[in-house]
Amino acid sequence: QSAAAGAALTWMIVERLHHKKATSVGFASGIVAGLVAITPCAGHVVPVNALIIGAIASVVCYIAVQLKNRTKIDDSLDAFAVHGVGGIVGALLAGVFCFQPVAGLLQGNVAQLGVQALGVAVSIVWCAVGTLIIAMIVKVTVGLRVADQQEKDGLDIAIHGERGYHLDQA
Repeated sequence: QSAAAGAALTWMIVERLHHKKATSVGFASGIVAGLVAITPCAGHVVPVNALIIGAIASVVCYIAVQLKNRTKIDDSLDAFAVHGVGGIVGALLAGVFCFQPVAGLLQGNVAQLGVQALGVAVSIVWCAVGTLIIAMIVKVTVGLRVADQQEKDGLDIAIHGERGYHLDQA
């Protein structure tokens, strides 16, 4: 809860400074960023450090979302920008703030940050290779993209044969 609160508040402040307004989507994204970042640290940091971890993760994830918005990367709901980046940040910060079962950087154990970085690197490679294999299988079997016209018509009609929303009846 501490990380989520710190992250939500930080996201709202950063968003307000950057866009002159804070949004409810930003607030929710901040909460998620904090929860994702604290997951690798849970049980290994004190609550005040959880607030700091949430705040740091929120800023880094906010930057990742802004970078994603400037590219043509298809990241629905900012999934990687918040979950992926937040998880990476949290795993690295565990090596900074942890106090049990091993000491982290703040406790004088510089090596723990290296252990965490190695774990992050291995995880990134594992996920990249796994995703590539799955994408190749999907591409060969059902394809990765739908036709442009299907996308324009809406996948609820084109793929599922039904309307997801009945806005004309409202």
